[in-house]
Amino acid sequence: MNARAVTLNAKAADIAAVAPVVGPVDRPRAGAGEVVVAVAAAGVNPSDAKAAIGMMPYAVWPRISGRDFAGTVVEGPSDLVGVEVFGSSGDLGIRRDGTHATHLRVEAAAVVRRPATLGVREAAGIGVPFVTAWEGLARAGLPKPGESVVVLGANGKVGQAAIQIATWLGANAIGVVRRAEPYAGHATGPVAIVDMSAEDVGARVQALTGGRGAEIVYNTVGDPCYAAGVASMAKGGRQIFIAAVKKIVEFDIFAFYRGRHTYVGIDTLSLSSVATGDILRNLLPGFEAGKLAPFPIKDEACYPLARAGDALRAVFASARDRTILLPDG
Repeated sequence: MNARAVTLNAKAADIAAVAPVVGPVDRPRAGAGEVVVAVAAAGVNPSDAKAAIGMMPYAVWPRISGRDFAGTVVEGPSDLVGVEVFGSSGDLGIRRDGTHATHLRVEAAAVVRRPATLGVREAAGIGVPFVTAWEGLARAGLPKPGESVVVLGANGKVGQAAIQIATWLGANAIGVVRRAEPYAGHATGPVAIVDMSAEDVGARVQALTGGRGAEIVYNTVGDPCYAAGVASMAKGGRQIFIAAVKKIVEFDIFAFYRGRHTYVGIDTLSLSSVATGDILRNLLPGFEAGKLAPFPIKDEACYPLARAGDALRAVFASARDRTILLPDG
């Protein structure tokens, strides 16, 4: 009993009823091809909170929560012991014990060496949003320089990550927001903003692209923005979906096939820890060169393990700041 963790023993009725057990657990030991990481910081994601209230049907009970982490390898292959690393997963915290703990057991191939350009807390906040953004863009076909990428929900964390990646790759970014506000994230090129509360999104995107429309529409919102996304697409365009509210939309088959459109569905919970590590390694050159930037981590958005329930409730309430657990805090 020389480790501590946030354990979810059973599904809660609602987010107010989430009561994780925070206390001592057996320290994990590395098996063949594995490492043990002393966790210095762990991200808290909306999927962590949703899993706690039974919205992830494949979540197992009991389990230690958490998908994102940063820390130091303390057990495993000799070339990794002592190395500062970070990572993320679709498995961790859902189907197996996760990152909201002082120690984490994970495949050695899943950990990514943390560069000097990333602080520990910042590295712990990269995982799920950037992995989701990259997976969507990669499966849709990464944007080419000069192409247009529309991001619906531009100021959400996945939206910001998608805009960062798109501008890093040389695409023209158009961010769609729900109300009058500027783009809140980092980018390596200009970001045109469309306020959907005051403008016709499709018409504005067509105007911004010279009537061509966008080669890629990244829909981080789901059905509330479905029609706007379709109206924004170029001939042969691709629309990426990662979320839904009411799930059902009116689908115009004629417009779909005449537009030669492609729809891409993304669920990063289907990705293993190793597959997620591979995606983070694809992103690493951007972070090392300063072309990609981690989300700012505010002190007030960092919680000790003992307040894990408060952290889960904060992200479920759509906190805009990236939320982090500090096992030694």
